[in-house]
Amino acid sequence: MIFKPYQFSNPRGIYFISFATVYWIDVFTRIHYRTIFLDSLTFCQQHKGLRLHAWCLMSNHVHLIISTEEGFNLSDTLRDLKRHTATTLIEAIKEDPESRKEWMLWMFQRAAHHNKRNDDYQFWQQDNHAEELITPRFTKQKLNYLHQNPVVAGWVDTPEHFLYSSARDYTGFGKGLLEIVFLF
Repeated sequence: MIFKPYQFSNPRGIYFISFATVYWIDVFTRIHYRTIFLDSLTFCQQHKGLRLHAWCLMSNHVHLIISTEEGFNLSDTLRDLKRHTATTLIEAIKEDPESRKEWMLWMFQRAAHHNKRNDDYQFWQQDNHAEELITPRFTKQKLNYLHQNPVVAGWVDTPEHFLYSSARDYTGFGKGLLEIVFLF
C-alpha cells in the first residue's frame, strides 16, 4: 500500500487527529504563534468547511476532532491548514524578536533537507495520527484524552482551566476561544 498523507477513508466521518512540529519543537510557547494557529483554524471554519468539534493546542503538537461540511474535502482542508500555518509561522519566527530564532530556523531547515517534499523549511512532521470516531465510547475516550493533555503535562489542575482547548465549552465553564460543533 502506498502512503498518501491527509487521506481519510470516510469523507463524511468525524476524525480525531494529532500532528506535531518537527523534532517536537516548542513553538506554541509564544502567544503570537498560538494566535496564528487559532486564526488559521477560524479561517478554515469560515472558508474551507471545517467543522471543529474539539481541540487542544499544546506547546509542540495539536489534537483536533474534526469533520467537514458537505462539499468540502477533509484531506484538502487539513493540507491547507498545515501549509498555511507552516508558512505563516516560519515568517513570524523570522520577523519576531524570537530568542530561539536561529536555532528554530536551523532545525526547520534541517527537517526540510531530509524531506524531498519541502524546499526550505519543514514546520510540521509529515505524518498525522488520524482515527475515525465511530462509536460513542471511542469518541468519549478521544475527547477525554484531548482535554486531559494539559492536565497530564502539569499545566493545569482541571481541563477547563486550560485556555487553548475546547474543554471550557464541554464542561460549561465558559465560552472557549473557538467556535465548536458539539459532539454530544
